Amino acid sequence: MKTAVRTNKVKKSKEDKIFDFILYGIAAILIVVALYPMYFIVIASISNPNLVSNGEILFLPKGINFKAYEQLASYSQLWTGYKNTIFYVIVGTIFTLVVNIPAAYALSRKKLYGRKALTIFYLIPMFFTGGLIPTYLAVQQFHLLDTFWVMVLPFSVVTYYIIVGRTFFANSIPEELWEAAQLDGCGYMGFFFRIVLPLSKAVIAVIALWAAVGQWNSYFNALIYLRNPELQPLQIILRNILISNQTISSMTTGAAAAEAKQMADLIKYAVIVVSSAPIMCLYPFVQKHFNQGVMLGSLKG
Repeated sequence: MKTAVRTNKVKKSKEDKIFDFILYGIAAILIVVALYPMYFIVIASISNPNLVSNGEILFLPKGINFKAYEQLASYSQLWTGYKNTIFYVIVGTIFTLVVNIPAAYALSRKKLYGRKALTIFYLIPMFFTGGLIPTYLAVQQFHLLDTFWVMVLPFSVVTYYIIVGRTFFANSIPEELWEAAQLDGCGYMGFFFRIVLPLSKAVIAVIALWAAVGQWNSYFNALIYLRNPELQPLQIILRNILISNQTISSMTTGAAAAEAKQMADLIKYAVIVVSSAPIMCLYPFVQKHFNQGVMLGSLKG
């Protein structure tokens, strides 16, 4: 005979309901404030440029057209930039994980000889750097200038990622787990690859997302170290497209100038969408682990 389990729900007081209403209202306002600018950019990029310039586009697109995207698609360098950036993101993220995750795990172990000295060694570059010219000379001496690897190798070690990973490993991988693995005949490498990494999906996903976003938005390194147009990332290509369109609009006069300016503004919106959409599509796939990872080091009651 089955017995029904009765759950007693606690009735909220009037003050609690008012508080919840205010809280949800504030949250809704913040969501709208955060999402509306991106939404406006999307609808403005497919609307009539005259209506956008006159401020008539607020919530819904009008005079829908895809002229800006058609003009962007006509640039052959755009697809080269996409290809390069995707390669930079994939290879750069892998290198970042390969370098920073083992370093973070090693620094989290209390038995590591010279642990404090190594931690200080990693922290110093976080606050003091040699500057642009010494870095450029170092990159030049290693023959990395104007190569694919200059966007991946020199800046793969990130102290902040190491600190985040070290905090996670110190709190989530106890020494007793290593001792139990030793009893089963597991060595350091086997313990790291078979036990530590499978238990560290949250921090790996967080660092991978940070590294991918940073690599996707990176433009300064390409501006300094790359000259070959076939190696330029997407951000530099889009910057060049914007500059060229603004230059064309400034060189024309009369009605043609107004039309060129409107098209330049339309392309500006399309460029933002093209550069932001792919990396935003990546977030849902790592959302579960990211939500766990952002709480690393927080106090738990």
